[in-house]
Amino acid sequence: MNGFDDLVTLADVEDARARIDDIVHRTPLDTSRTFAELSGAASVGLKLENVQRTGSFKIRGAYNKLAQLDVQEREAGVISASAGNHAQGVALAGRLLDIETTIVVPEVTPAAKIEATRGYGAEVVVEGDIYERAYEFALDRADETGETFVHPFDDEAIIAGQGTIGLELRDQYPEMETVLVAIGGGGLISGVGTALDAAEHDVRVIGVQPEGAAHAKRTLEAAADARNGEGAGIHELADVDTVAEGIADTRMLETTAATAREVVDDVVTVTDREIATAVTLLAERAKTVAEGAGAAPLAAALTDETGLALKDEHVGVIISGGNVNLTEHAELTRTGLHELGRYVEARLALDGWPTTVGDIVETVEAEGAELDALERVRRGTGTGTGPVDRPNRVPVMIGLEGSGPEHLDGVLSALAELDAVSVIECPRCN
Repeated sequence: MNGFDDLVTLADVEDARARIDDIVHRTPLDTSRTFAELSGAASVGLKLENVQRTGSFKIRGAYNKLAQLDVQEREAGVISASAGNHAQGVALAGRLLDIETTIVVPEVTPAAKIEATRGYGAEVVVEGDIYERAYEFALDRADETGETFVHPFDDEAIIAGQGTIGLELRDQYPEMETVLVAIGGGGLISGVGTALDAAEHDVRVIGVQPEGAAHAKRTLEAAADARNGEGAGIHELADVDTVAEGIADTRMLETTAATAREVVDDVVTVTDREIATAVTLLAERAKTVAEGAGAAPLAAALTDETGLALKDEHVGVIISGGNVNLTEHAELTRTGLHELGRYVEARLALDGWPTTVGDIVETVEAEGAELDALERVRRGTGTGTGPVDRPNRVPVMIGLEGSGPEHLDGVLSALAELDAVSVIECPRCN
């Protein structure tokens, strides 16, 4: 097993299930006919870890780790570094087990996430401009104080705890042939893959990574090269850039890389816009709120570019988390609607304000569309001869939601026919 004698086993995952059984929710499996039709699959089962305690799967691994600490380790407390879901999972596990927890977060961490972590009973230390600095600080402090450092993914107990999702999937969705799992550091997919590796029938385990943090596939390909005697290594990115912050890791580490190479069949990549579309469809069709990382696996199922060949298969999709603030969720769904051809922004030049606004509202309503936004914008700095630049014209930006591109084109045409609307600029129109 590539020199790793301590890889997580099915027995480890089963022990973890017994350990956390009374603590975590057995999250529901929502079978979606809509997503089956959109993906061409025989069925699609959404494993809704976004409704888990703390809003993500992370409590599973965190509790399994902390529950195995001895008396001295519990008395010394634990420390971790995280700007998101792992922080809340460790904090809640510590509170339930009466273990003092400290979470180090970088300066960029939103105040809401800091307060949520404190709400679970953890001490929060803000340190470093980026996550790596917070991580290094937490490791140094652990060496000084004797606190146990709880890694977000590269730990056998963490992996085994996350793997309990795979055991639940085996029970809830026995016909499942493929499972799609978000992959960042690799803890979740390593655990799930380990649990499913012993299923009665083969289950394809597919990792899904965002385009802006696409390191895992190259790491697993390097592992395959190693088996062929060509050398191998963990691929590390210099930086990441994605809306899926929960899986915006720069690399896998030794334990997850070694485990994943044994249980993961492939890794596919999705774009941020595809993720936004999945977030939108989950909210609209499944009535569930997902963060970017949680929606990434569904994005892969709905995107032809991945080449997954899901036709007529029974496909499990792990919606791993739902911790997203309302402003960010609104932005993601607006982007998703645009990708679906159901949202457009346009700039208008109005002759008369605010009386013309009423005409716009009435026209949009008459056309059966939704006026999502209308606001005055800065006047152009051109020659003053264009319609938008004239002092007697008021430039505004509107956002329209409709049933599709043709519908929105019709709404914009109707607005253009109004006497008081001098011009429409719509660079993103179809």
